[in-house]
Amino acid sequence: MTELAESVPDAASAAVKRLANGFCHAKLLLAAEELGVFTDLHRHGPSTEKELVERLPLHPRGARDFLHGLVLLGLLERRDGRYANSAAATTALVPGGADYIGGFLRRADRKLYPAWQNLAEGLTSGKSEAHGAGPEAFRAMLGDPRQREQYLRMMDSANGLVAGHLAGALDWGAHGHVADIGGCRGNLVGQLLRIHPRLRATVFDLTELEAAFAEHVTALGVADRAGFRAGDFFTDPLPEADVVILGHVLHNWSVEQREFLVAKAYRAVRPGGALLIYDAMLDEEPTDLARVLVSLNMLLITEEGSEYTAGEATAWLEAAGCGDVRVAPLGPADTLVVGRKPTA
Repeated sequence: MTELAESVPDAASAAVKRLANGFCHAKLLLAAEELGVFTDLHRHGPSTEKELVERLPLHPRGARDFLHGLVLLGLLERRDGRYANSAAATTALVPGGADYIGGFLRRADRKLYPAWQNLAEGLTSGKSEAHGAGPEAFRAMLGDPRQREQYLRMMDSANGLVAGHLAGALDWGAHGHVADIGGCRGNLVGQLLRIHPRLRATVFDLTELEAAFAEHVTALGVADRAGFRAGDFFTDPLPEADVVILGHVLHNWSVEQREFLVAKAYRAVRPGGALLIYDAMLDEEPTDLARVLVSLNMLLITEEGSEYTAGEATAWLEAAGCGDVRVAPLGPADTLVVGRKPTA
């Protein structure tokens, strides 16, 4: 049941007000990440308000309320007048951890938060109301070092949460080569290669990402088994591989473009291999608000994108000639659809 459905009649107004104030909760978190609160407390340990004001770009006027707000959100703890990161903040908001999502938060603050101010307009027009939603604007963004770094960190945050689950979702020992289509700077395949030392990988993405890929896979220690092929997946040939991945890709495009990409990717799978598709796919009935919000993100920041159901992905695979399709959860936020290609 929803929060509103569970509320008693005389509390309905309060419940609606809490929903209306949801943007305040989000901005508390986003501001704390931007100001470096969680990193600072991880480095220095429990600290007083005065100590945090001295170390951070934080004015005394709002500091107490800001810190108390983070306590009430469950992001900080307060004991004996000192603030410390909660367990959740230590896991998700301190750089260096496997579950760190700071890159996503930075991108959300600068890209998604402003876009959501135009939700009513987007729902009326059916078009993105964000500046720079098209392919040309995307490539221009990649040409800006500051914006590119934000984008790369956001993508690392998103696929880093998937990598461990994907590493156990397939019998990788039966395959030698994986190709990640739209794989950005190779964070996902880098994690797979570290877990499966016999595996080799190719990332296919825009040429603007090649240097970032080389630097990242070197830092991960897998550069000897990972290669990059530059191109546009709508117009250029895809690399053949035993396993081909379309992860967090299809939701950026129209239905017709998705059908085209699935068919093209399936042709790139070698006999006996598999095509892996994952996204925050929608259920047939509205059961997961987080996935619905991801789909609305696509409305606001892409020209024709949205989330889709596993049934729709299955249909695209079947139209491409795949007769062996499996659907499974992929961690808490994504769904995996696996289409296998016969050996002959």
